[in-house]
Amino acid sequence: MNKEKEKPSILIVDDEKNTRDGLERALKNTYSVYAAEDAERGLRILGESSIDVLLTDVRMPGMDGLTLLRRALGRNPSLVCILLTAYGNVETAVEAMKLGAYDFLMKPVNLDHLDIILKRALRSRDVESENVNLKVQLDAKYDMENIVGNSGPMQEVFDVIRQVAPTEANVLIQGESGTGKELVAHALHRLSTRSRGPFIAVHCAALTPSLLESELFGHEKGSFTGAAIQRKGRFELADGGTLFLDEISETDAMVQVKLLRILEEREFERVGGSEKISVDIRLITATNKDLHVLVKQGKFREDLFFRLDVITIKLPSLRDRVDDIPLLCGHFIDEFSGKNKKKIDGITPEAVNMLSTYSWPGNVRELRNTIEKMVVMTRGGKLTARDIPLNIRDASRGSNMKQDLQAEVMNNGCSIAGAERTLIAAALKKHDGNRTKAAGELGISRRTLHRKLREYGEEGNEVQGKNPE
Repeated sequence: MNKEKEKPSILIVDDEKNTRDGLERALKNTYSVYAAEDAERGLRILGESSIDVLLTDVRMPGMDGLTLLRRALGRNPSLVCILLTAYGNVETAVEAMKLGAYDFLMKPVNLDHLDIILKRALRSRDVESENVNLKVQLDAKYDMENIVGNSGPMQEVFDVIRQVAPTEANVLIQGESGTGKELVAHALHRLSTRSRGPFIAVHCAALTPSLLESELFGHEKGSFTGAAIQRKGRFELADGGTLFLDEISETDAMVQVKLLRILEEREFERVGGSEKISVDIRLITATNKDLHVLVKQGKFREDLFFRLDVITIKLPSLRDRVDDIPLLCGHFIDEFSGKNKKKIDGITPEAVNMLSTYSWPGNVRELRNTIEKMVVMTRGGKLTARDIPLNIRDASRGSNMKQDLQAEVMNNGCSIAGAERTLIAAALKKHDGNRTKAAGELGISRRTLHRKLREYGEEGNEVQGKNPE
């Protein structure tokens, strides 16, 4: 029994009984052999048993061998796949190799040649498996290299990604615009068993309802004006891999009904068609809105929400992970200095502090764009506060003044007006009465400073300096 278990397992899929029986007799002493008369039965066996090698005919009724190959590798990327055909066709052989087939053999099969190929393929698979295991043991950052963060909130996100990625569960990613939802979807795909299959992304908010329906499900020739040819949709293109639907909250009622049906039945029809098309995909969705609220408002189907919300990953905004800003700055400086052939030796602490007090409504995407501008426009070898765009500098200074006001009120028990007057006087004193510099430090315009001085009756009595302008 133990020896039998140690044998590599082979699944033979061929609609010709004589071929199946002949291969099974030739291989059964060395391998644990399974046989199927068609691709659908073959897929069921692959789902129920641990198979090392798939040996499949190309031309079969129903699902052909290339489709079986794509789906099988989507489920198990380490599966050795060898295709058989009685029809020599270079194009088919090339396509099979592109999809991940190990070899392509002509019928009738030379059994000695097949034996050599099987042994070579299994040795190659074992070496590849060892390399994969070594890779898994490397630092986790290489698995999620584009998602940068050491803060507590991001470490929680990384933990969920690692735990959920190898499963088949649907995932809903929630987060504000610019927090990196698509990066997380890519990471889930790369770390899954479907990583050798396609990753297809659709941004639902960018398309009208009718275009989105055609984009997702495809259409038949003549199904509407302009449909000159049959076109596969994103669900078909993602077969054996992962489909990512961004801004799922923007789908209309009709598309939501179709999505629910696919999740329940794993099949659909193209627009204008009646043929049932089955797909094997993992669905990942994302939204910057609260789907709970949309469900209560009747704008999103509750049954679809429960189907999508098997696992939820909530991405923190950048203002909730301020500790990551220095790390992100370094990451983006490296990216854009290399891309623009500029030698930038980091960023000053003053600039980092200023960037850390900004609210970042556009989140990481806005920070990335800001660092790119700074790298392109700087004249020095290090990014400084002067390189920060003016709107962010002003907002950061305004934020600092608010914090100083709060501290003054808390510490000295004075009114807000009193605290503001104290801060203005201190800024003027620091800059020898120079109103322009004082206003810049306070994060207000020179005109606002003049108005404040008039309100406090200090227009001519403020701290005298050498250069009042």
